[in-house]
Amino acid sequence: MNESTALRRTPLNSEHRTLNARLVPFAGWELPVQYSGVLEEVRAVRSRAGMFDVSHMGRFRLSGPRALDYLQYAVTNDVASLGDGTGQYTLLLEDDGGVLDDLILYRLKLDEFLLVVNAANAARDYEVLSRDRPDSALLFDATEETAMIA
Repeated sequence: MNESTALRRTPLNSEHRTLNARLVPFAGWELPVQYSGVLEEVRAVRSRAGMFDVSHMGRFRLSGPRALDYLQYAVTNDVASLGDGTGQYTLLLEDDGGVLDDLILYRLKLDEFLLVVNAANAARDYEVLSRDRPDSALLFDATEETAMIA
């Protein structure tokens, strides 16, 4: 990414700035890498809890009557085995069976799915999903809609 390209910011960016986070570029996003110091942060996570802003990860919704059939073709796991509200780690495949990306796939309800993909691969993943999906499987990039915390 060249210097003239603006970095994307997560919905929590202003909070990171208020907390004096050290912000760095990653996969086209401006993300916090450190706040008060590594040792202090490690101690806090070990003795209390820690949160990480993962809003930069791609979030794609796939829905419609052919969404399940398409996902059965596009990823390595048996998507039909997922119950509503459950998820699984899986791999998104190229047409030749090579691995395009690893992701978490959630079945939100009968014909609606959420794919959480790696930020560095999100544009390519979306392009492949858009190109290969059947017309009756609707694809929407929901990355900018919400924040995501891990």
